[in-house]
Amino acid sequence: MPSATAGVAPERASAIMSQFDRKRRSAAMAVPTDDGRVRAKLREMGEPITLFGEGLGDRRDRLRELLTIQAEIDGIVDEDQDTKMEDAGNEQEQEEEFYTKGVDGLLQARKDIAKYSLPRAKRRLASQKIESTIKLGTHVKFRKAIRERLQGFELQGSQMAGDRPVSITRFSPNGELIAAGNWGGGINLLDVPNLDKKKTYRGHTNRVGGISWFPGSTLPGSSTSENAVNLASGGGEGNVHLWSLTQDTPVATLAGHNQRVCRVEFHPSGKYLASASEDTTWRLWDVETTTELQLQEGHSRGVFAVNFNSDGSLLASAGMDSIGRIWDLRTGRTVMILEGHIKPIYALDWGADGHRLLSGSGDGWVKCWDIRKVQETGRVGAHKSVVSDLRWYKEDPTEKPTIHVDEKGERVPKKSGTFFVSSGFDKNINIFSADDWSLVQSLSGHTGNVHSVDTSRGGKWIVSGGFDRTVKLWGRNDMEGL
Repeated sequence: MPSATAGVAPERASAIMSQFDRKRRSAAMAVPTDDGRVRAKLREMGEPITLFGEGLGDRRDRLRELLTIQAEIDGIVDEDQDTKMEDAGNEQEQEEEFYTKGVDGLLQARKDIAKYSLPRAKRRLASQKIESTIKLGTHVKFRKAIRERLQGFELQGSQMAGDRPVSITRFSPNGELIAAGNWGGGINLLDVPNLDKKKTYRGHTNRVGGISWFPGSTLPGSSTSENAVNLASGGGEGNVHLWSLTQDTPVATLAGHNQRVCRVEFHPSGKYLASASEDTTWRLWDVETTTELQLQEGHSRGVFAVNFNSDGSLLASAGMDSIGRIWDLRTGRTVMILEGHIKPIYALDWGADGHRLLSGSGDGWVKCWDIRKVQETGRVGAHKSVVSDLRWYKEDPTEKPTIHVDEKGERVPKKSGTFFVSSGFDKNINIFSADDWSLVQSLSGHTGNVHSVDTSRGGKWIVSGGFDRTVKLWGRNDMEGL
């Protein structure tokens, strides 16, 4: 019987046989049947996780071909069998867990966080249980009134905040000051509502990434002195500075990151601070001793955002690898992975309910994740371009959960968690209802990308900052809150 290559030139016959061999090896290459694992493997190989018009089978075939080519390049293909990937149904994890010994203070910090978070969670659940008894009609009427008031927000003031673009804006806990960081490394304190400059901090040599106010500072009756730590900031040079309200220079500097610090956040207790960096780590610091308690890896690229839940037991991190992770601070373990965004995640914020988390990405989407269900529970195409920042409205993260009543003494829902705001590179600030993720209002006024947004205590103000170097204040003309 004549061969398939009879009468064919030797060079072409060799190419044909080589092609047959590749097809044979490709057919023998076992790949996962689970699409999630197929996507994860493509991401690991640096390939697009999906192509336009590509179905599940097409994506699996593409992975099989890529693995075959990779095996040939690596020189690990033999005559009998290629490198195998076991089917997802029988797949056993080959990843090896490793542990790095923590410093002496980390164990004590985990214990302190557990003692702090458990009573708060108990009070929050008790409050939510009582609120669940409120009639549905009361909830609907209450949230409709808030929506109508949000529709009345307009531009109330604008101020140039430096010679470089504004990178981040954050309200003080009492809502009377705005801390605005810029690309030049400076931080300006502006008063509300006039936006007059009250103080300028100089300490960073590169753009300011994150700003966080110490929990409860500036509030009446607060135990935090103006001479103590009231503010934290992260810079492009890799340092985290702690500031008072009286000194122009840092009270302390936390050094450890070797690349840009993108965000910083105080733990609800005020005892700890988290920082996210482009060096692919986030770190946990003891504010009082200024020591590094934990260096956490887990992201393949830079970490851009970190955020604590209201109880203080969980921390969410996300960044340039388009993946988010939720960590249990009491054990140090990952309890949930946020997979779904196709571009870097630039913003995270926990809701006041303690179990829902919002993420904003360069893909223009805001997604809601529920730690109880361990899955995504909502999404909205928030902006036409990058979602640069978002904030879920919380009345006061430091106060104990309380039962709200109206003038008749009847229970009414809390305002916390009824809406969120987002900023984007489409030059807009958007207000969304947390009931159905619908757009309540879009605020336009910036002439460039909007880099940051925040809401004040009581829902009276929204502040934004952007590439046009301005800080803008938004509110109702009657100057009243929600």
